[in-house]
Amino acid sequence: MTDRTPDRPLHPDTLAVRAAMERSQYGENSEALYLTSGYVQPSAEASAQRFAGQEEGFTYGRYGNPTVASFEKRLAALEGTEACISTASGMSAILMMCLALLKAGDHVVCSRSMFGSTIKLIGSDLAKFGVQSTFVPQADIGAWKAAMRPETRLLFAETPTNPLTEVCDIRALAAIAHEAGALLCVDNCFATPALQKPIAMGADIVMHSGTKYLDGQGRVMAGALCASQAMVTEKFLPILKSGGMTLAPFNAWVVLKGLETLDLRMRAQSAAALMLAQWFEAHPKVARVYYPGLRSHPQHELALAQQSGIGGAVLSFDVHGSDADEARRNAFRVLDCLQVLSLSTNLGDTKTLAAHPASTSHGRLTEAQRQAAGITQGLIRVAVGLEHLDDIKADFSRGLDLL
Repeated sequence: MTDRTPDRPLHPDTLAVRAAMERSQYGENSEALYLTSGYVQPSAEASAQRFAGQEEGFTYGRYGNPTVASFEKRLAALEGTEACISTASGMSAILMMCLALLKAGDHVVCSRSMFGSTIKLIGSDLAKFGVQSTFVPQADIGAWKAAMRPETRLLFAETPTNPLTEVCDIRALAAIAHEAGALLCVDNCFATPALQKPIAMGADIVMHSGTKYLDGQGRVMAGALCASQAMVTEKFLPILKSGGMTLAPFNAWVVLKGLETLDLRMRAQSAAALMLAQWFEAHPKVARVYYPGLRSHPQHELALAQQSGIGGAVLSFDVHGSDADEARRNAFRVLDCLQVLSLSTNLGDTKTLAAHPASTSHGRLTEAQRQAAGITQGLIRVAVGLEHLDDIKADFSRGLDLL
């Protein structure tokens, strides 16, 4: 049993609550959680047709699940794409995309400011299988153009980036990719569809770590790729079936419910992040603040144009230090003085999380790679939660005042 189809298009905040609301014969008002690894088929013929893809219907838990399908439909509706396919984590979503779209001899152009694990996967792990890659400065459009080759098949950018909140010009990168017959994928984890819709700006694929803001409370891991129906069905789904990157139904249900409050959370946390960034910028012990909502951010205008006029909920700042060793000690001192906030490398939680990227999320990179990405030893990343802003400031003041 399904709700009646609305006679007019719905706003995004309504879609976040109502899209893909499939009710069973019991008429439940909360999305059902289907915990099953297999499905009983109505007949041998129907079973054969479903396994052959000639008839709709669920066949095996690794291939699909009603709860997982509801999450995929809702996220696709929010991103404005034809379809979505979910995975067990954000990194498995990236791996699925690469396995589906790339082969030995192909070339990827990627932002050098991407998440550390992404850089390792594309730059090192895929290289063992003959996939070439070039990493370029995120904001340098000329560098993206110069890196293109005849064998380039994919451009991959994250905007804003983790942790320096660099922004890429999505429309410009889409034009570069399409002129060369390549695809553009945008990691939309930081902004989410509540603030930014890359597909509307020309991107072909939107990647998500649902572990972050889509869930919103740090409870489960999830990933997703939003794209055309043809790409999802013909490219990604076969990899999911054979590779087993399947999202668990319970995790899908948790993130599905998290989407209901996504818009409210993103706006509240972003508003707090702007005020915190302004406070850090005025603090004498802080060397620099990285936040798209600040006028001092080099891509402030582009960020607001792409992100609905909002800077997002993540910022980073550098503490003073005469050299790298002192900067690291100072950053550690600030983090070790926290009494309320969480020292954690995750982000997107309702709790404010602080981390030292150089020794955690980007710790597996070489020092040269960290320097190229601008990850200093004095850098602290803050994913702003829903605590009172005065309490957040007081917690950071405790350590900053000792420097």
